[in-house]
Amino acid sequence: MAPWEPFGAKLMPKGCALTERDIIGLVLSYLYAFGLLFAVEALGKRLRWPQYATRKLVHIGAGMWVWAILAVFDTWLYGLIPFATFIVLNYLFYRYQLFQAMDATDSSPGTVYFAFSITLLFALFWRTDGVDRVPLAVAATMAMTWGDGVASLVGQRFGRHCYTVFGHRRSWEGTVAMVMASFGAVFITLLLLPASGLSPGSTGIPLSRAVILALVVAVVGALVEGLSPAGTDNLSVPVLTAAALYLLW
Repeated sequence: MAPWEPFGAKLMPKGCALTERDIIGLVLSYLYAFGLLFAVEALGKRLRWPQYATRKLVHIGAGMWVWAILAVFDTWLYGLIPFATFIVLNYLFYRYQLFQAMDATDSSPGTVYFAFSITLLFALFWRTDGVDRVPLAVAATMAMTWGDGVASLVGQRFGRHCYTVFGHRRSWEGTVAMVMASFGAVFITLLLLPASGLSPGSTGIPLSRAVILALVVAVVGALVEGLSPAGTDNLSVPVLTAAALYLLW
């Protein structure tokens, strides 16, 4: 396995020309994002889903789009654009309460942090023109996407044994659910993504190593989520789980 380059290396791809696939990727990304928002908003109102449920459905749906990003873009630099623009858009949605499915009056700007963390991780790790480390970014995103999403849904519905950190109340049921969901999502990512058609520049890892890394990420993610002030886990969990993966890889 060739050594991975420092974070600051190769900030620009060899070829910066916008390809037809890149244009299609941009169009599909925005169609998907706004389609997801409007669909969950409409369904939530029609079926009278609680706001925490619609917020997490948007959270999971948005996080899963990172797989499509890898599939549709030719150039990593242009693939960052949808993530980066939603840092600003999510802030506007949060500030002006444009989508009730995402934000309530007492919501934190967690969606802004999530978009920022994905943008940061993909900028650091994703390369379509050389040695690629994007499995780390995707695995960390999945830890937050499924771990936090399932933890919130389980905790809100079944949480009975609670603890409070930095004034934010969480449940042990939700924390256990996060460990399990994170482990499953990260394990599948590390098993399928490295050296695949979505990341041909990365190196595959053995099954046993994928299990160990997924377990470490699941535990680290749950600890970080439990200790993070309200809303900041959308930033701390992806960044710190990615750091753990980078150190252990």
